[in-house]
Amino acid sequence: MSVQPIIRMGHPTLRQVAQPVSDADRVSADMQQLIADMVDTLQAAGGIGLAAPQINRSIQLAIIEVTGGPSRYGTIEPIPLTVFFNPVITVLNSAEAGYWEGCLSIPGLRGFVCRPQHVRVDYTDVSGNKATLELQGFLATVIQHEFDHLAGRLYVDHIQDMTQLVFEEEWLAQQALIAP
Repeated sequence: MSVQPIIRMGHPTLRQVAQPVSDADRVSADMQQLIADMVDTLQAAGGIGLAAPQINRSIQLAIIEVTGGPSRYGTIEPIPLTVFFNPVITVLNSAEAGYWEGCLSIPGLRGFVCRPQHVRVDYTDVSGNKATLELQGFLATVIQHEFDHLAGRLYVDHIQDMTQLVFEEEWLAQQALIAP
């Protein structure tokens, strides 16, 4: 197990549509090693999600782990470390809300992105079981952000007002000024 380099915006793999993972590939020793490397990489980077394309593997695999609790986005429910193969998102309610998103592949920047706030994701889990997860609010945004990587999209593609793309240091400084 090892930390892998995270590729950054501009690398062509981030703009490719990732290939589905077959059942045979899902259970391979290479895939188990890849998942372990992704967990190590996510933890080392301090993120909450990582898609395989971000470490230059163009396959439909992502991992998410949200510790939950109070945050700058309000109180959020946890998502234990979850492995998603071949996920499909269905929007259950098109009402949108916006969050300031950041990305391990776009270090140092944040952008305000509006996304649907009630989604369902159907996927295959690490054991090969078909699974469904229904999410709302911030967690719906997290899922959409990570799975965008599997479709060759980045959060910057969803920014409607480019004045809302900022350096993270500036964003944090402004947040500190308006915090109660």
